[in-house]
Amino acid sequence: MLVEREQHLMTRASLVNQARIHRGYHYPRSVLTGMRSAANFSRFVEDFAVCVNRAAPSLYAIARRQSNVTSSQFRRFCEIIGAPLEAAPAHIHRLFDKEMIEDVFLVEEHTFNALLLRSEMERRLLESGVRIETATSVERLVPLPGHRVRVVMPDRTVETNTVLICCYASINALLERSGLETVPMRHEFVEMALIEPAPALRNIGVTLMCGPFFSTLPFPSRGDLHTLSHVRYTPHYAWSSDESVDADRVQEGAERKSRYAAMIRDAARYLPVIKSSRYVDSLWEVKAILPRSDSDDSRPILFVQHTDRPAIVSIMGAKIDNVYDACDVLDTQRNQRAAI
Repeated sequence: MLVEREQHLMTRASLVNQARIHRGYHYPRSVLTGMRSAANFSRFVEDFAVCVNRAAPSLYAIARRQSNVTSSQFRRFCEIIGAPLEAAPAHIHRLFDKEMIEDVFLVEEHTFNALLLRSEMERRLLESGVRIETATSVERLVPLPGHRVRVVMPDRTVETNTVLICCYASINALLERSGLETVPMRHEFVEMALIEPAPALRNIGVTLMCGPFFSTLPFPSRGDLHTLSHVRYTPHYAWSSDESVDADRVQEGAERKSRYAAMIRDAARYLPVIKSSRYVDSLWEVKAILPRSDSDDSRPILFVQHTDRPAIVSIMGAKIDNVYDACDVLDTQRNQRAAI
């Protein structure tokens, strides 16, 4: 049974993101994250081919200043994780300001259409016999004897052997209501700008590594629009899990004043043609980050089996394709139980 608070599946963080299928390029300061992304990339692209946008070339540029990685370091990192990399052609280099950019690479990385992914997942869930309950919230979890759990909803209760909490930024809210230990976490209220890209950037993804820079990628869920995000301007404000701030209340009541102008102004220093892009809209969401990610930009998947309540497991992934890491752990646990 899948319980979803929203009217439809995958309308929150699974939709409000860059739609990037990571291959590891984004994480030169965390080799483990890079290697896991490289491994999961092929699985995701194969399993969900119907949702994958392969048409757009993807570029990674290295800034001359303020970057946490040099061009040679980036090359070496890609060799280590086994991610394809080649020098961008001359006409691509001419799009960038050579005084600001050390090098530009052509990489193999794709985006996904979240709406097609939702349809595909709904089909697979129904074929697997999963009961989908949308527009339904879980008020709390009540541990029962024999490692059973009662799931309390507004109009009914359900008892089960295992509960997987996959509520992203709202994980701790449910744990608190259930009297369970929460997970250390940092939250950001973020803006993802949607733009009509400049003609020279149509169907091209650009990511500037690795520091206080920007990224613009095709966003297949909204036709020909691209996302535009910026490390400095995308987060509007942040708080930690010990500050007792309700992520849902922030999402509902936060001021939505776009920082698009600041994003585009800074991005144009490196990629002048982006100034011809047109702002269309912004997507807003609460982003959840594990504290260890602040030091090395890693994106580990959270998998917490609550020690005194083994039937309750909290799962949070920072990238949609690292769901495979959780699946592998769950499969291992299931096989271990079957062997006993």
